[in-house]
Amino acid sequence: MRKRVINQVPSRSIDSDKKWLDIDRLAVVEVTSEDKEFPIESALLRDKTSGWRASEPGVQIIRLVFDDPQRLRQIRLNFEETVVERTQEYILRWSPDRGQSYWEIVRQQWNFSPAGATCEDEDYQVELPAVTILEMIINPDITEKNAFASIKALRVA
Repeated sequence: MRKRVINQVPSRSIDSDKKWLDIDRLAVVEVTSEDKEFPIESALLRDKTSGWRASEPGVQIIRLVFDDPQRLRQIRLNFEETVVERTQEYILRWSPDRGQSYWEIVRQQWNFSPAGATCEDEDYQVELPAVTILEMIINPDITEKNAFASIKALRVA
């Protein structure tokens, strides 16, 4: 048998190989709530790692309102849940006209299980020419338990 031992492929971090948009410079961020220990900037800024968490259970909204229309080609999301078993659903959508209309990008459900699936990583290749608002609606548990919405990282390029 012919074989070779090869190096493992290095794992990519959420920020590798991309010039992500500087959200703090390009947009106003709106959230329905946030835990003071896990503010939204902890999910949006590259030098932060703790992520965002809502201060109250139930459906939450994160909205990036861009000062000027932005061309988006990639949206990367990272969710992590290590404690509560739950089925999360989120909707990612965008507006070209400051919220007069919205176009859905994706509607996704994910089952978190502390004994198994604790992380969800999504990487969407998109071609959105003039985004004025990018909005994420998170239902942390579709069975309506008292779960808190959270996201580890949200990046756009």
